[in-house]
Amino acid sequence: MTKTRKMDFRPDEFVVYPAHGVGRIISIEEQEIAGLNLELFVISFEKDKMTLRVPTHKATEIGMRSLSSPDVVTKALDTLRGKARVKRAMWARRAQEYEQKINSGDLLSIAEVVRDLHRSDDQREQSYSERQLYEAALERLTREVAAVSGEDEVNAQRRVDNVLVSRAA
Repeated sequence: MTKTRKMDFRPDEFVVYPAHGVGRIISIEEQEIAGLNLELFVISFEKDKMTLRVPTHKATEIGMRSLSSPDVVTKALDTLRGKARVKRAMWARRAQEYEQKINSGDLLSIAEVVRDLHRSDDQREQSYSERQLYEAALERLTREVAAVSGEDEVNAQRRVDNVLVSRAA
């Protein structure tokens, strides 16, 4: 078993796990799995009521990362101000691309999905699947904005909504 470079994550630190968004490392524990002793990050996702155990040597490979810097959050909010770029591809193909962007864990990609799927009140209504993707991306974006800025999710949501509304005006 080759050991890749272990990231310097510590207990009580927020991290971004690509497929689930922002979580907090509760502890680092040793566990015997299939006869091997593994060191694991125990990550809690409060909102989803979920706990995840990630081998410490696989964290980087999986794409787990620290929270974005405030500069990246500012760029993400600037991305929301941009004009929506909707490709003329079939919905199934676009939905697959949006899903990949959301699960990439990259804040700027997630912001692009929010920007592209956001509908103001005067625009046509979203389909169910569009709405699901939009809400998933919005939730990931809001959680990371909240964690980086140290504010609660309600204020972060308000901040993101203000950017989206100002774009429409």
